[in-house]
Amino acid sequence: MKKTFFAMAAILGLTVSSCSSDDNNNNVDDNKSTFVVKVDDLKGDITNGTVTLDPTKTYTLTGGLVVKGGATLVIPAGTTIKASATADATSLFIAVERNAKININGTAAKPVVMTSAKAVPTEGSWGGLIIAGNGKVNTGDNGTSEVGALSYGGNDNADSSGNINFLRISYTGSKFSATKEYNGVSFFGVGSGTVVSDIYTFESGDDGIEFFGGAVNASNLIIENSYDDSLDFADGWQGTATNVYIKGVSKAAIEGSNNEKNPGEATPVTTAKLVNFSIVKGGATFLADEKTINFKDGGGKQAYTNFYVADDMPTALIKISSTDTAAAKNITDGFFTITNYSFGAQITNVDGPKLSGTVGTATGAGSGAALPTWANWTK
Repeated sequence: MKKTFFAMAAILGLTVSSCSSDDNNNNVDDNKSTFVVKVDDLKGDITNGTVTLDPTKTYTLTGGLVVKGGATLVIPAGTTIKASATADATSLFIAVERNAKININGTAAKPVVMTSAKAVPTEGSWGGLIIAGNGKVNTGDNGTSEVGALSYGGNDNADSSGNINFLRISYTGSKFSATKEYNGVSFFGVGSGTVVSDIYTFESGDDGIEFFGGAVNASNLIIENSYDDSLDFADGWQGTATNVYIKGVSKAAIEGSNNEKNPGEATPVTTAKLVNFSIVKGGATFLADEKTINFKDGGGKQAYTNFYVADDMPTALIKISSTDTAAAKNITDGFFTITNYSFGAQITNVDGPKLSGTVGTATGAGSGAALPTWANWTK
């Protein structure tokens, strides 16, 4: 009889415990957070624990969602987040502080989607995704991100901010001013411990993806219709970008810098490896008026391998300012190289980089001007 009583009490206790959780909080991780998730009002600071979103729900981002240091945000495969159709576009962003983590766990079949809730969205309909880390940056150890006001930079190029896998992010790039605006995805001092693969940015009002220092590597990037530069890196980035397909180029397909204020002396020097790139200008609305590559502010060290540029790009391959003596020196010293390449017939001025290897056989991201098969998940 006593055994029966204690068994019933145990069952009752489990039932009460399971029913006592906050129904408004979708956290499912053992490391509970005090943050309360509101599906139709997703915003605020995640200050502790782990918050895991529910992939069966569509979330409405109504303000800044900030993952504070020590906290983790997990976004499972198939999750959709839509930025409010009515809120101020510059107030809508997702940010990850130093010592915080974001785990975007999309798959090819079920990518994570971040987009606008507007009936007819356009570029700049909301901000974008911002991640800050403890990686080395040649502008100083405690910079403040252009948007989101995140501190970034440090001495740990192996730092991890989590992972991003199979993310579709669109209609980003809202602007405070001509010099203060969001990108699709911004990496500020993010370390190589962060895993980044399979990102599709579409219709960004500014750059598609930008790296500010750090050493994070990225692979399988599709950057389509960016209204400034498509891929941008600066401030001592020490990473490798592999398998990159760019289409719809407004300014430069690639803008690579060392340091705006101290282009020739700032260290660590930007040292970028760019492997398997395809560049297509896109339709008539895209002018690529800063060429295929804008080598600026010293440029740093840039090495391209298996580089395909379609024949709709401008005649000159690169843009370099006549007053950028540090960039000119890096070119003279052989720090700007392209090995194995295919350039369209329209491209007749290839002055600047040191060219070597095979000519006319490069497949770029995989299929020349066509979307590579590894990117079929974006269709």
